[in-house]
Amino acid sequence: MNEDQLSIADTTSDRPTSARAYGWLLGGKDNYEVDRRFIRAQLEHHPAGLDITRQNRLFLYRAVRYLTVEAGIRQFVDMGCGLPTDANVHQVAREFAPDARVVYVDIDPVVLAHGRALLAGDASTAVITADMRDQDAVLAHPDVERLIDFSEPVAALFLSVGHHLRDADGPERVLRAVTDRAAPGSHLTFSQVACDDPERCARMTEQVTAAGIPWQTRTPAQIDALLSGFDPVEPGLCDLADWRPMDVQPPLAPVPEELRRYEGASRLDRGVYEYGGVLRKR
Repeated sequence: MNEDQLSIADTTSDRPTSARAYGWLLGGKDNYEVDRRFIRAQLEHHPAGLDITRQNRLFLYRAVRYLTVEAGIRQFVDMGCGLPTDANVHQVAREFAPDARVVYVDIDPVVLAHGRALLAGDASTAVITADMRDQDAVLAHPDVERLIDFSEPVAALFLSVGHHLRDADGPERVLRAVTDRAAPGSHLTFSQVACDDPERCARMTEQVTAAGIPWQTRTPAQIDALLSGFDPVEPGLCDLADWRPMDVQPPLAPVPEELRRYEGASRLDRGVYEYGGVLRKR
């Protein structure tokens, strides 16, 4: 079956998926009870998860704004993009650069179905179904070949998906595939769930993996090592809440009523957070 034959019906409703679960935390409606049950269980263990997911989405706006306005990037590959919501990469980029081109990549067929509906008639944006761990397949995809010119700078985005790249997946290779091929001036934007305590990292990794979603929580030092060889843009790699905060930026969709009791939990538990930033290719 090729990706043009995939539809919402091809996705599973008997186990959670990252795209649907993440989407619910952002106020999305395209999820199943299995996804909501997964999120409820994880927030019982790690209540800051709601805040840090939403902080990551706010970071997307600031990072893409930087990439278009200050770095001059006009083409983006968003790996593990998740379900379409407000302020998607192409919408943010075109707010500042109307000629921006974007390829979205996700393994979940529901993302393809919804993304193509959203982007119907938009020739400068594409959504492809592919595993971000298989960068050879991503880079060889016809839509990537059509929209991305590697002789010009490219931004590769791995936003809140670094924790889905386990050490066994060879994350260094995955993260560098686009920028290794692309022109000087290219950038990598990265974020993932981090924890200061290695034992807590291990427990979280075990809990999420046991639920059926590949996962590896890392310490900031481990993430720094993973991204060695790039030059971080100021203020460097950090808690995303501290990466170039803006007094005003477009708001997110409201928190689902069932999850509102977790709002603000990150202020009480500062040991778990979303860590990352924007980095330049050397």
